[in-house]
Parts: sequence; structure tokens; C-alpha cells
Amino acid sequence: EARANIALTKYWGNADDDLRIPANESISLTLDRTRTVTTVSFQADLKADEVVVDDRPLAGPALERVVRHLDLLRDLAGVTWRARVVSHNNFPTGAGIASSASGFAALTVACAGALGLDLSTRDLSRLARRGSGSAARSVFGGFVLLHTGPSDEDAFAEPLHGPDWWEICDLVVILSRVEKRVPSTAGHHLARTSPLHPARVARVAALNERLRQALAERDFATVGEIAEEDALLMHAVMMTSRPSLVYWLPETMAIIHRVRRWREEGVQAYFTIDAGPNVHVLTLPEYVDRLLTDLRADPTVQEVLACRPGEGASLIG
Repeated sequence: EARANIALTKYWGNADDDLRIPANESISLTLDRTRTVTTVSFQADLKADEVVVDDRPLAGPALERVVRHLDLLRDLAGVTWRARVVSHNNFPTGAGIASSASGFAALTVACAGALGLDLSTRDLSRLARRGSGSAARSVFGGFVLLHTGPSDEDAFAEPLHGPDWWEICDLVVILSRVEKRVPSTAGHHLARTSPLHPARVARVAALNERLRQALAERDFATVGEIAEEDALLMHAVMMTSRPSLVYWLPETMAIIHRVRRWREEGVQAYFTIDAGPNVHVLTLPEYVDRLLTDLRADPTVQEVLACRPGEGASLIG
């Protein structure tokens, strides 16, 4: 099993598309309530890999992506048997809540276990990154840094602080469960077509330095300000890519304005948004009940998942 993460500074765009080496470093928080459970069994009598996600058999590019990842693990183990993979998410898939991160982290750990591979967590994060860049971070719990570099060996995740370090709360505001038309993998390819991409990559390096210090000092206001800034920078890159990517809905903007009103009223709350329309509201425990009551009274809000720092990927069963 593995859990999704919310990027406080974002991974968007690759230095190497084939290896999914990110264009910039990123820092995330692994979430306790966004969980993927995956089982993998390698069988001699299977003629092809079979993959089922949320009771739906995969086909086409989605299946091919998983098969390529299985091949990576098979090559390491020297095994040719095909696999049966069954995966289930307890949150919407493909809607900008990092289902690919938890999915490929869970798949990597389950495959390594099924094949008897004895891999370090660093190696597991590198392998998970090959399936989904953000998956490298979901191998670990708590607050996590994803490195970049010139080679595959340099691009791995490592924990900065464990889940018990600081009880930041993330209220995941689900406005749409519709799978996005342009998946993140395609969006990463487009990032370099934006004239804003180089400026954002340069800016996020400075933001990461400030964010690491703010996390060490438990400075919530600075964490929130940085998360908002880089979310807006990333979506500016998306909107100015060719073709342009606009993931937001009118309801997305409404939540952004509501978060700003809450701050004017003295509530410590900040927003961040991954590649989709759904909004993550970062806050502290003393404000959770008030914000949940407000959000759940909004007819445009389908669901709110109240998350806290979660554990890393692990074998279960």
C-alpha cells in the first residue's frame, strides 16, 4: 500500500522525459487518508499482464505504462512471468489528487516484494519515479524531498521529517471526480513550451530553500505562502503551454477566494492545487472543524477528505 502526497512545491516538467527525471526539486507531504492498495502476483501460465484499477481493466496507453513498469522490475529480478495486478484507490483517480503517485509507489513496493527483490528505500523511490515522478515521494511518509540531477541515480526522494514531526492538516476539496482530459504525463512534456517554464524552475529552487527552513521551524505561514506561490506558478506554466492547459473550474476559483477570505477573518488557511480542478486547503488542527463545516455546506463541494501526515509505502497482508 501507499498514499498520495500533496506537493508543497511542485514537480512539473522533466529534464529527461524517458527517465522522468524532474526539471526541479520538489517537497511534499504524504497524506494519511488517500490510500492505494495493490496486489501483484507473477504467474507462469499468464500469456499477458492483466491490470485492474478500481474494478476496471486497463487497456491502451494506461496498460502499456504499467507493463513498462513491470518490465523494469522483471528485468531486475531476471523473471519473465507475466503478472496479475489489482489496485484500488479510496479517492478519485486521475482528478489531480496524485493517484498516480500512490499507485506507482504501491505497484513498485508490491512488485519488489512479489519478486523477492531486496531494495533500499532510495532504490524503490528511483524505480517508482520511472512510473510517475511524484511516486518517488510517496515511498516515504511525512515531509519528503525529491531530488533531481543529471542521471537516474541522482533523482531519488528522501524524507525530511517523519509524519509525527508536525500536524499540518490538508482538507482535500473534491469539486470534480471526472478524469482529466490531459493527464499529467502529457502535461510534463508540454511544460517546456511555456515561456514561463525557465523562470519557474529558477524560482522554485529559492522557494525550496525557504520551505526546508520553514518546515524545520514549523513556520506555518511561510509554508502556506510558498505552497500558494508555486501552485500559481505551476498553473501559469500550464496555461501558457502550447497547447494551453487549463485544469481549473469556476468552482476552483471560488475556493481560492474563500481561502483568502478566511485569512482576512484570522483563520490560518492556504490553498494549493495539483494538476486538476480540486483544491487542497492547508490549515492547522484548531481550524479544521470550522473549515469542514463551511466547505461541506457548499453545494458545489462533492466531498472533503480531512488528511494529516501519513506513513510511507509498505507491504501488507
